[in-house]
Amino acid sequence: MEDYDLFDRKTQAIIYGFQRNAIQRMLDFDFICKRDTPSVAAVINPTQTAAKAYHKVFLGSKEIVVPIYKTLKLATTYHPEADVVINFSSFRSAYPTSKEALETPTVRTVVIIAEGMPERYSRLLIKLAEESNKHIIGPATVGGIKAGAFKIGNTAGTIENIVLSKLYRPGSVGFVSKSGGLSNEMNFMISQTTDGINEGVAIGGDRFPGSKLIDHLRRYEANPKIKMLVALGEIGGIDEYAIVDALKNGTIKKPIVIWVAGTAARILPKGLQFGHAGAMAGSDRETAEAKNQALRDAGAIVPDSYEDLDKLIRKTFAKLKEEGIIEPIDEFEPPKIPLDFKDAVRLGLVRRPTDVVVSISDDRGDVPTFAGVGLDSIVRDNKSIGYVIGLLWFKRKLPDFAHQFIEMVIKLTADHGPAVSGAHNAIITARAGKDLMSSLASGILTIGPRFGGAISDAAKYIRQALQDKMNPPEFIAYMKDVAKINIPGIGHRIKSVQNPDVRVQLLKEFVFKNFEKHPHLDYALEVEKLTTSKRNNLILNVDGCIGITFLDLLENLNFTKEEIDDVIYSEALNGLFVLGRSIGMMGHFFDQKRQRAALFRQPWDEILFTD
Repeated sequence: MEDYDLFDRKTQAIIYGFQRNAIQRMLDFDFICKRDTPSVAAVINPTQTAAKAYHKVFLGSKEIVVPIYKTLKLATTYHPEADVVINFSSFRSAYPTSKEALETPTVRTVVIIAEGMPERYSRLLIKLAEESNKHIIGPATVGGIKAGAFKIGNTAGTIENIVLSKLYRPGSVGFVSKSGGLSNEMNFMISQTTDGINEGVAIGGDRFPGSKLIDHLRRYEANPKIKMLVALGEIGGIDEYAIVDALKNGTIKKPIVIWVAGTAARILPKGLQFGHAGAMAGSDRETAEAKNQALRDAGAIVPDSYEDLDKLIRKTFAKLKEEGIIEPIDEFEPPKIPLDFKDAVRLGLVRRPTDVVVSISDDRGDVPTFAGVGLDSIVRDNKSIGYVIGLLWFKRKLPDFAHQFIEMVIKLTADHGPAVSGAHNAIITARAGKDLMSSLASGILTIGPRFGGAISDAAKYIRQALQDKMNPPEFIAYMKDVAKINIPGIGHRIKSVQNPDVRVQLLKEFVFKNFEKHPHLDYALEVEKLTTSKRNNLILNVDGCIGITFLDLLENLNFTKEEIDDVIYSEALNGLFVLGRSIGMMGHFFDQKRQRAALFRQPWDEILFTD
């Protein structure tokens, strides 16, 4: 890279601040320019916890990653080839971060985007840059662009503007401006009146920019590929007089078309500031009229008004072309940036098959819905958990007796004491110092054929017996001789005919009172009469009663045979057990944590050691 160039097709930047859009726009520019390497080497995100992370971006249609570092030191250590830092820090932190960048040996150019940096800090940074022979663009800049090579952040706007302004390949014009807002307009104007921009920089509108108009014009003067200069100054300050001096002493020899904005200030109140901090005339010498006239007198090409600027640019370029100074441009059709998927979907240009079908809820609107019912109405109408389960499990608005039954089941299964496997596992895991989710998961994972499985199996076998029209004796014989298992849901270690399980009694009372029909419960009670005649503890237990009465609930809700089969197949019965028992498992977890219980160890006297 020549000294007069700040950027070329190999320039890589470190972005200070996680600016997703700016990063992608720089890479889109790389793609249409057909660069060999991405212009963004790394990103600095000081708020991230990891020393290094990654950000996915697109380079054309190909996805790549850009590393994200916590500190500039890390980024420059791993990317010494990146000699530009584009600083998106806020005005509060722009000074220390820019100072650090200027003090980094591998960094050559620092771009400061922030507006409102204290002037004292700007002057300190300028002094540091001069002492270290480094370059600053900004503060309060949108950046700059090296056509066909490198773009700073959001400079030049959208990719459509860039293509329209022919910035994907270099032209013959060097452009510099104080105003970033006018840069886009000037990029287009120059593309329509010449062969386009070679390099364009917006130095920023603060009173003390890190570089001046003349600094960039001198670079353009030294660049043999730049044949003419275009500049935009503004009211306030005396920077434009450095251009006057350069024209007079021959430092600038190339034709320069320049306009100093702010001529309307003469009809406005004195001392009025025009947007930029430096755009205010403190003396007659700082007025736009005075500076425009001084530039004319020194040999610059200055229009009578901004409206004539494009005409003079066109005329100046045409003259250079006639003189054979303008070399032919290697024109090409820039590749098109692929549409982002979300944009293509919005425009109706693609069809993509979905991976998952969800029919119970939707959170894409203003209010989430459960089976089409708005969550706001569920809350406002004080609907029960049973109602919500009906929507999410069965896609139905269940009647009140169904809500009450479901909630009764959840209450009955909430906890059966600390000795059962699920609660015991949760307790041990909690005492091992694990978190709530781990402890709950360890308890839930014990649910299966021997713990909670009786609910589902009791429903399955009783339903099969009714469908096959077995009478109770035939069913008992079938389970013994064919299935060769004990009847699920029958039998209890403690409870008996003489010592009934109150939970079963509550369920039966509710069903007889609220269910119009209860064929499964009736059948199970007939089976119980036979089993208890053999042994008085072979009663219908709570797990079996839940599974069987749940089938009766579905019958009363007019579920079809196929719908009931689906409920059983989907393990909704196990779901009730898991939902209810989780309440108790979490309770045991909280109980152990409150006690600050120590690590559990099985006592030796509860273990039989044998050879």
